[in-house]
Amino acid sequence: MQYKILTVDDEKDMTMLLQRTLEPEINCKVSVAFSAKMAMNILSHDNFDLVICDIRMPGMDGFELLDHIIQSYPDLTIVMLTAFGNIDMAVKAIKKGAYDFIAKPFDQSEIIFKINKALERSRLLTENKRLLNEKNDFAPQLIGTSEPMAQVFEKIKLIASSDVSVLILGESGTGKDMTARTIHSLSHRQSQSFISVNCPTIPEQILESELFGYKKGAFTNAAGDKKGLFQEADKGTLFLDEIGDIGTAVQTKLLRAIQEKEIKPLGDTKTRKIDVRIIASTNRNLTKKIAAKEFRQDFFYRLSVITIELPPLRDRITDIPALTEHLVAKNCKQLNRGPKTISSSVIDLLMEQAWPGNIRELENVLIQGILYSKGTTINIADIPIKKSTIDISDASSQRKTKLYQLSYKEAKEKTLNEFNHDYVGAMLSLTQGNITKAAKQCNLDRQGLQQIMKRFSIDPDKFR
Repeated sequence: MQYKILTVDDEKDMTMLLQRTLEPEINCKVSVAFSAKMAMNILSHDNFDLVICDIRMPGMDGFELLDHIIQSYPDLTIVMLTAFGNIDMAVKAIKKGAYDFIAKPFDQSEIIFKINKALERSRLLTENKRLLNEKNDFAPQLIGTSEPMAQVFEKIKLIASSDVSVLILGESGTGKDMTARTIHSLSHRQSQSFISVNCPTIPEQILESELFGYKKGAFTNAAGDKKGLFQEADKGTLFLDEIGDIGTAVQTKLLRAIQEKEIKPLGDTKTRKIDVRIIASTNRNLTKKIAAKEFRQDFFYRLSVITIELPPLRDRITDIPALTEHLVAKNCKQLNRGPKTISSSVIDLLMEQAWPGNIRELENVLIQGILYSKGTTINIADIPIKKSTIDISDASSQRKTKLYQLSYKEAKEKTLNEFNHDYVGAMLSLTQGNITKAAKQCNLDRQGLQQIMKRFSIDPDKFR
């Protein structure tokens, strides 16, 4: 995919410099405009992924053009150019809706990094919009542009239009329910029911009757016939959440239902044909459960015609900025709070956490940040990160003493800086400065490692 970028600056040399800088480094085509009015005319005739706009221009200035773009093209990402040191204007631009700003004269590596980040946002918005157009009313949203998520999206596209059974694997909080809903919403069954059942929350003796239904008099208190969830989901999708926690007796009956495409309600003598797509999920290691005779192997193979493994949040840290933006916007609306932005220092802090609870834990932290923040920006003081990811327990007593003489913030920054220089430096040394190979060693994608190197001023050339 080749991106389309529009640069707007009354200094023609600057637009040409941006063109020469960006096109060789990013897969993009850069168009130029020398005034705000010229830019408006170009935008009315063509679509762009990104606009880079100077603030100070004769006639209509960058702020006026920014207002026009936000009103006319709300999904278009805008990065503002401002003179070095004029931070007040840059902050004003971001408050008015710009995604980021770049100070002139700019550093080449910095502008490449920032433009790539802005284009990630544009790509994410485009992908989400495409998915939304293909979904039904509840519009589930899977967010991410990292390599692990790209593989997830690829599998979803591959299987969505089929009727094969799908097993979704992943830790708690990684988005298994959302993935199942996305598959359903992209399938030919999207206009039919999506029935979700959280298997461990229903006692096993009740789960069977919930799934298959029962006839009047089948057991004590069965005062009338009841349809089971298989019948409720007929022609649609049945999502069996946390399937690894059900007993073998129910597994056996589910296996028959999936194989034969028919069910028999409790107390009934007749079977009923069903047309249901099965999607299941679990955070358990089913291979170990099969070895322990706690999960039927034939049932596993029937469920896992296609398996989708969702990555934990720690393996897709480059998705955190986009996830954060989405979760803050969603929860501001649900909590009846005005729109809020999140400071870059908070984003940095969030990207340093381990997130054992994954996206669910991230969302809980952000909800508290929304509630605690007084203004329109969520700052570090508003985020209740309860446990630092920094471990200085193995440091020498002399180093500890020096750390304790610093403020918490200074000690944390010093420890982080030393750790990243030691760890990332070692990986770059092993790979002779090859960032792609070093990222693989770190179990990160290339962009994630580059962000860390940028954050801590680690120069890969020193290791070549």
